[in-house]
Amino acid sequence: MTGEDGSDVVRRDRFSGGPARSFLSSLAADERIFAADLAVDRAHVVMLAERGIVGDDEAARILTALNIVEVNGHGSLPDGEDVHAAIETAVIDEIGPVGGKMHTARSRNDEVAACIRHRLREDLLDAVEATLLLRESLAGVAEEHVETVMPGFTHLQPAQPTTVAHWALSYEQALRRDTARLLDAYGRVNRSPLGAAAFAGTTFDVDRERTAELLGFDEVVDNAMDAAAARDFLAESAGALAVLATTLSGLAEDLVLFANRGYVDLSDDYSSTSSIMPQKKNPDTLELVRACAGDASAGLDGLLTTLKGLPRAYNRDLQRATPHAWRAVDAVTEATEVAAGAVATATWSEAELAAAAGEGFSTATGVADLLARHGLPFRTAHEVVAVAAQRAAERTSGSAASHAAEQGADVAAVEAAAAEVLDEPLSTYVDPAAVEAALDPARSVESRDSVGGPAPEAVASQLDAAGSALAADESALADRRASLEAAADELAAEVSSYV
Repeated sequence: MTGEDGSDVVRRDRFSGGPARSFLSSLAADERIFAADLAVDRAHVVMLAERGIVGDDEAARILTALNIVEVNGHGSLPDGEDVHAAIETAVIDEIGPVGGKMHTARSRNDEVAACIRHRLREDLLDAVEATLLLRESLAGVAEEHVETVMPGFTHLQPAQPTTVAHWALSYEQALRRDTARLLDAYGRVNRSPLGAAAFAGTTFDVDRERTAELLGFDEVVDNAMDAAAARDFLAESAGALAVLATTLSGLAEDLVLFANRGYVDLSDDYSSTSSIMPQKKNPDTLELVRACAGDASAGLDGLLTTLKGLPRAYNRDLQRATPHAWRAVDAVTEATEVAAGAVATATWSEAELAAAAGEGFSTATGVADLLARHGLPFRTAHEVVAVAAQRAAERTSGSAASHAAEQGADVAAVEAAAAEVLDEPLSTYVDPAAVEAALDPARSVESRDSVGGPAPEAVASQLDAAGSALAADESALADRRASLEAAADELAAEVSSYV
């Protein structure tokens, strides 16, 4: 109903045009897939010409216009809902209505899905490369510190002595799995949805395998509805990135704590000073690496929440889904590269580490193991060592008591505990000299030579495995990059044959 002041007209004017158009547009954000869209356009036009759907002269004019659009750049595109429509408009502006034939036998639905996959696969390979750099840094630290004894922790309490090499390789192995997850995700990303059109295919005699080949996709997503609608490849990629970010967060936390205790000195390039306290050296970059897990998990959660409950096939919600993946891959890749640099340039304090390695009677389990190997039930051996630690603390006072509690028992304490618990001398079961050796952190580490342990021989095997796995993954990365480069070269050659 119209008021005397024409208020309904005012309302219509207020809500018409601009705001809705602006809200719908993704053109600015689509700069990320500008190059991908041009590649997809070119492959599609070449295929249309090869199938006789458009003439060779028409294809030549369209491809020439696409070259001009590329040279002018994303910033010169006319306004539009998205980069796909804007590029098509720019082509038509350049060569007239024939430019509209570029969109024959496709929809923006399969087009945008192809562009996202085309760009994301490159981003995933960059993330893979970053994990390889970090793994190489960790393996380098391990190789240099095979015999550098350090405290190992559970619940942040001194637990058992280990080595810097053993610690570094624990993260290298975790990152190996992170690399594998990213490569697995890449395999499902690198599939072509082109030719699916809106979701029900097309009446034109297109060659979907040909466009997949020209774009370097490994295969075609067969079902047209799934091809246009699916974004599980985004969720899988974001999930792999979130797991990687969690690995990075643990690594960063360890290094922040180690720096706090004087075990490691981070390079100035990866630290900062306080604005007011000049004596401080802050591990700022690693704190940001640690925080990246929040960015990645938030991206995954945002993506899954957007995708949840969407009906088939295309829905505009998907426009809001993709940026979550872009933000995650950018943040995690950068954090991985920073972590690699921080690890590679850090200096480990061997003296501080050795002094701390026996804190909290960390060799207690080794002593208990020794007694168990010489006939005592492990629980009885465990009791002997526990009593030894307690009696050692009771025999001292003040700061000495505190030190004893930190460092644990000596051979005399173990002998006294054995007499108390077993009613027999320690020598009945084991040579006290062997107990003395078990109490030493370095010799305790040397004794732990089971598969995966910290003993130098066991670490040497782990280093070999790390090197072999790194070489294999470097080869896998190189193969995938070479495949994409070969496809790009073939597409460029085909375009040149028309232009």
